[in-house]
Amino acid sequence: MLDARQLEALAAVVEHGSFTAAAQALALTVAAVSLRVKALEAQLGQRLVVRGKTVRATPAGQALLAHVKQVQLMEADLLERLAGGAGQRWQSVPVAINADSAAAWFLPGVAPLLARQRLLLDLTIDDQDHTHELLKNGSVIGCVTTRADAMRGCVAEPLGVMRYRCVATPALAARARTPQGRVTPHRLLALPAVIFNRKDALQDVWLVQHFGLRGARYPRHFMPAVDAFERAIELGLGWGMVPDMHLQARAGRTELAEVLPGAVVDVALYWQHWEREPPTAQRLTRAIRDAARAALQPMPAAA
Repeated sequence: MLDARQLEALAAVVEHGSFTAAAQALALTVAAVSLRVKALEAQLGQRLVVRGKTVRATPAGQALLAHVKQVQLMEADLLERLAGGAGQRWQSVPVAINADSAAAWFLPGVAPLLARQRLLLDLTIDDQDHTHELLKNGSVIGCVTTRADAMRGCVAEPLGVMRYRCVATPALAARARTPQGRVTPHRLLALPAVIFNRKDALQDVWLVQHFGLRGARYPRHFMPAVDAFERAIELGLGWGMVPDMHLQARAGRTELAEVLPGAVVDVALYWQHWEREPPTAQRLTRAIRDAARAALQPMPAAA
């Protein structure tokens, strides 16, 4: 039998990244938290965390963290059924998603469920090419990702396609063109790009797809917030990749122009989640699936 207090200590240490922060969150001493994690490791006969400046879970620790989150959701569901829905407690549901999806379709789509079921969304924002790592290490119960192949013990459900366009202010876009109106890589790459963060590779995908350029070098601004990212483009600081959903919602804002009209990048998104989900997680999966179906473009027939 696994000790619930030991599992709670393990989850807190990994979530907060240190024994000290975990102890503060649990209102325990650092020694008590450390003893609980060591006792769990001794019982299982293997290391569960890698101790260092930032504590991280080993593969065994990741598996246990996923188990902890499943048990927590199952217990909450059971208590709700036993109480007949009366006095339902708030439940936390950790999810990883890309920033563009979060505000555009995800939050509006799941908000009614969160309010109705008293769910607390613990949202981690990361690039869509990297969110699956958080599901893999047990930090979240599901993720919106570009990874189509399901990880072990998980299901990958197709959600739809987000279409991106390379845009800039009309004045900046004009600087990327020759007097004859043709966009050239030489002119474009002399201008700065506005990039969400260092994991963001959409602009490089766009350059490969439409110019055949790999490993291109160009000046870059990094703006890891959706509002700051689009504001930087509006101010003429550079060109950047913006989803159609955001462009369609720009009524009354500064005009943006496509740098290369009609040249798009389509990003296929998937919802990866546990194969065996507690009822609460199942309801969240249905809400995400419905929200994506209403907002995103359908997957290509061959996908």
